[in-house]
Amino acid sequence: MSKTKEQTDYSNNDEDISFITQFLKGDNAGFNGLVVKYQDQIMNLCVRVLGNYTDGQDAAQETFVKVYKNLHTFKGEALFSTWLYRIAVNTCRNKQRSWWSRFSRSAVKLDAPIRNEENDRIREVSDTSLSPEKDLKRHRIAEAVKKALATLPKKHRELIVLRDIQGRSYEEIEQILNISLGTVKSRLVRARSAMQERLRGKINGLY
Repeated sequence: MSKTKEQTDYSNNDEDISFITQFLKGDNAGFNGLVVKYQDQIMNLCVRVLGNYTDGQDAAQETFVKVYKNLHTFKGEALFSTWLYRIAVNTCRNKQRSWWSRFSRSAVKLDAPIRNEENDRIREVSDTSLSPEKDLKRHRIAEAVKKALATLPKKHRELIVLRDIQGRSYEEIEQILNISLGTVKSRLVRARSAMQERLRGKINGLY
């Protein structure tokens, strides 16, 4: 019988706790285990929220530096992944450069691969098996979505990335963003509505 998402989350958290315990006992391999497990997710999050690969990479690296320095303060009152995501979101929020300055210079595409510089792996988001015609349509849709996402207020952009791109649960987003569950849901409705309005007429005929 397959595991529920909640069972999977807690199973993953048990592994995280094991890594944390190992690290707190003085073995840096525990921290390395956390980095390997979450680096792609955090990189994707930061790049999507900030809209630029370089800024996203900086924010992701800063996130793990903060985790390294503060892992001893993790009390296990929430899933480690929730705690980690909260740090990543706050790191992105603290970036001082404006959204538009980031977006205007080589904003990353939603379908762009995220490269892990440490081991030169590439995590592809797109489906490379598509025909050239379908691949072109997918590219145009992704470009339209990227531009629409860029125009959203940051609080809406964060929700779209966390829920619709990364698939985090409502309950986890509640803890990551430190807002009520009702606010998560109502704000997400507004964010999706704003996205639909911005995309209206831009991707007709592409499906």
